[in-house]
Amino acid sequence: MNLREYANTYYKGEPHWYIDEVSKYQHQQRIHKVNNLKEYLNGDHKINYLPSYKYNGKDIEPKKIILQYAKTILNFQSSFLLKNPISLTGDKKVVEAFQKVNKKAKYNRLNKKILEKVAKFGEVYEYLYLDGDEIKSYIIDPTEGYPIYDHTNTLIGFIEAYIHDNISYYTVYSNEYVEQYNNEGGEHHLVSRSINLSGLPVVYRNDNNELNEVEGRSDLEDYIAILDNMEELLSKFTDSVHKFHNPIPVVVGQDLKGEGIDKNIVGGGIRLDLDGDFKFVTGEVDTEAFESVYKTLLQSLLDVSSTPAVSMNKTDISNLSEVSIKLLYSLAELKAGLNESFMRDGIEERHEKIRVLLSYVGVVFSDDVYESLDMVFHYAMPQNEGEIINNLKTLREIKGISQESMLEQSPYTSNAKQELKRLNSEKDKEDKVNMVNGQSGKADVEQGSNDGNVANKDTA
Repeated sequence: MNLREYANTYYKGEPHWYIDEVSKYQHQQRIHKVNNLKEYLNGDHKINYLPSYKYNGKDIEPKKIILQYAKTILNFQSSFLLKNPISLTGDKKVVEAFQKVNKKAKYNRLNKKILEKVAKFGEVYEYLYLDGDEIKSYIIDPTEGYPIYDHTNTLIGFIEAYIHDNISYYTVYSNEYVEQYNNEGGEHHLVSRSINLSGLPVVYRNDNNELNEVEGRSDLEDYIAILDNMEELLSKFTDSVHKFHNPIPVVVGQDLKGEGIDKNIVGGGIRLDLDGDFKFVTGEVDTEAFESVYKTLLQSLLDVSSTPAVSMNKTDISNLSEVSIKLLYSLAELKAGLNESFMRDGIEERHEKIRVLLSYVGVVFSDDVYESLDMVFHYAMPQNEGEIINNLKTLREIKGISQESMLEQSPYTSNAKQELKRLNSEKDKEDKVNMVNGQSGKADVEQGSNDGNVANKDTA
């Protein structure tokens, strides 16, 4: 089933069927959820709605402490996987062509934005297009994208819809065309139709949703409940500390003055009957119980999000080996592997579209050459650089690794090919210098021999 058949089947050929499509419950439910997540990340937390209460006859506004741990965790996850650029491997020509496209389109930055949005909202979309002879991409926000699937969960169409200055804009993507509509002037009408060179947008989504195979689920949904409890505990405990710092005066026995306790007792004095007593009573703050509960919640948050405690300054470390570091980051590495899986799927689909677009500008690759293209993700794992260099040195000495591979693995080399060219250039210069020095030495020897012959002739 293609998009036209879908529209005819479900909307009976209605020309403005795309309006009814974006209004479907399943789409609006997802958009509503994404908007709620955006508001949460912007600081709209449950703690903000704590009601006021009365204390000592006064209305008190409770403390509302917001913890933005969610942003820190999501930033860690995206940076751990994509802080270092993805390396392309394969045939030299195809790698150079795709690297050129990546550099011009700034795909390394775009990849990080895509991962951040998938972690925050569950899914995001990317559309590729030709701008002259250059290939570019732009991200379609999850609140503006409406993917359309058939009964086999195959993507058959896509709608981008948003409102700007009270005008509704709709872009309908099919495998053949890109059609733009709006209601400027009061009526919905077709603005433009162009041939779709790259096909449907690329859908990036995680596999966290157990109820829907074609809809991602935000990682943030796993953290909110824990963070809400942490914020409530911290806010209420702070309120209780302020209450306990307001002691209650207590008189034991009869006051000889018979006037009770003056409210302005500070700086004054009272007279008490025999065996009478006067004291200030304060409640006891159970800090150990608070600390125990708070630490348990924080550790649960780190466990659920697969965030190593050491990355958030919750553990003291020193003199760790490479193996110890990997053990500390084992959960983070597993989480990065899951993120890598859907990012790899999306980027491979992007590469297919780049190959098609390159063919329109005269760059064509055979199937064998293109299939050699692959990518390598470099996790931002803390490393013992001295240990890595010693291992590379040992491998190089026993001829167990090439010079180029050694440079690629070196923590001090950002561009292995450029560094290899520089090394070869230095070697050529040294060879020329040695050659010049060798010819000069030979000339000196010959000159000395000639001088000796002349001297012998004169002597004779």
